[in-house]
Amino acid sequence: MVDRLETGIDVLDRKLDGGLPPGCIVAYTADPASQSELILYELTAARGTLYLTTERSDGLVRNALEDSPSAVGNPTVRHVTSDSPLEETSRFVEALPDGANLIIDTMNVLERAETNDYIGFLNDLKEKMNETGGIAVLHCLKGEDVPTNRPRTYHAADAVFDLETQVAGTELENRLTIPKFRSGGQPVESIKLELIEEVAIDTSRDIA
Repeated sequence: MVDRLETGIDVLDRKLDGGLPPGCIVAYTADPASQSELILYELTAARGTLYLTTERSDGLVRNALEDSPSAVGNPTVRHVTSDSPLEETSRFVEALPDGANLIIDTMNVLERAETNDYIGFLNDLKEKMNETGGIAVLHCLKGEDVPTNRPRTYHAADAVFDLETQVAGTELENRLTIPKFRSGGQPVESIKLELIEEVAIDTSRDIA
């Protein structure tokens, strides 16, 4: 579709009728013990990307990108390190160029900000993404200590991607569901993925 931007992940682009709309914000949820970063890394191959890391150092992220077995781009990686992570992230977002991807890994640190400040950040982020015409992916870790502002992230997002990793017999199963997609046409079934060398449909036990 003309009004869609390719994500760089073929399986997602096919399921989403060509990709994501310009200006789209995606909340991407996953367990900390999953290989959810592999999807983030592949997203950098589609176009210029600003990769903001709030927990790992920028050096560790660059090393992981270099070691990734899948195709990746050459993103600008910045570590959010100040005592005011929401303000620092806002400054990075404000300088985002036209047409670029934005990845924030992870959102958990930012979601612990004061609620009104966080809502203001989300509104400013949406305005910026509409202005630049890129895609923002917000990596939200699941677990017992979920930040209180997580529902605000879900509400502000145009799409929610949820990665579930389970043990099936002696194998790991990764399934991606898309419970929210404001542009319509979301997949109604979960997508079984292989997260080994690249993100691809896992047909090992499905009838093709």
